Amino acid sequence: MAAVHESRRRSSPTVARGSTRPTSRDVAQAAGVSQAAVSLVLGDKWRGRVSEATAQRVREAARDLGYRPNLAARNLRMGRTRTVLLVVPALTTEFFAGVYTGATRVAAEHGFGVVLYPSPEGIGPAPDPFASAQAALDGVIASSMASDAVTAIRGEALPLVMLDSDPAESLGAATVNLDISDGVRQAAEHLLSLGHRRFLHLAADVPSWTFEVRAQELAARLGEVPGTSVRTARSPISIEGAVAAAEAALSGPGPRPTAVICDDDQLAAGTYKAARRLGLRVPDDLSVTGLDDLALATAIDPELTTVRLDAELFGERGMRALLAVLEGREPESGDIPVRLVVRGSTAPPGLP
Repeated sequence: MAAVHESRRRSSPTVARGSTRPTSRDVAQAAGVSQAAVSLVLGDKWRGRVSEATAQRVREAARDLGYRPNLAARNLRMGRTRTVLLVVPALTTEFFAGVYTGATRVAAEHGFGVVLYPSPEGIGPAPDPFASAQAALDGVIASSMASDAVTAIRGEALPLVMLDSDPAESLGAATVNLDISDGVRQAAEHLLSLGHRRFLHLAADVPSWTFEVRAQELAARLGEVPGTSVRTARSPISIEGAVAAAEAALSGPGPRPTAVICDDDQLAAGTYKAARRLGLRVPDDLSVTGLDDLALATAIDPELTTVRLDAELFGERGMRALLAVLEGREPESGDIPVRLVVRGSTAPPGLP
């Protein structure tokens, strides 16, 4: 015996007498199926339980009748709000706006909404934006830069997907990462191939796994090449902070670096300004690379050589991972590839 009745005689699409809006019973009658079949089809759980032809018939009947499921009632029965919280450190660049765009695109395809919550201080602890997070949310997606905020927001029962986090120590049920290590390697290889041996790493002054990875990978790669030196200067992620940090580092004692590898495109833009203050030309006297490929990268002159991070794909993968966790499936594995985009800010080093 079939699990769901599909063989009821199909009738014309009419709404039950006295009804103010079409119901699932009306759809079932119009499609010639049971209400259980309607529920499966419109809940997208019909595969393997009803035929493709029946599913199409139900969808057509629902469309002809103008039927819309009562999502509030369905969510109450399922114990779901179909709402996800996306926690980011701040909205100071378009990168996290891209993450949000990608996450909401996938969420909308599955009937979910996304609430965006930027941590007020950028990083560090943040108050719970909901009176009861476990009652208001189905899950959380959070950047490692805002991981301290997560403990206050998610509680212990909410499914969590971490972005840009150490997989070995992640707080989440799943972790989604960009291949930041490879991005740093690509930038270092490019500058080494041009002949640079004296480097400045303008590092983001943020206690986060993603920036620790960049520093470790850069030191490891440059350490493999004899005669190579690297000094590190730290800066907040801002153009103003980068100007001060880069100017101090480039005017310090000893041989001046010929290339600056920046953790972020904003830091690279600040390095440009610092170089001009010191009478240095980019790239004739100083090569500069960034990381992100923000709109800023092509707005400055010369245009910036930088590592392109696909923020929207990052958000999409984060949302797909959370959906997999909610459905008891294994999320997609593997880091998201990144790519160095070579522009006018890098060239072989000039004379010492």
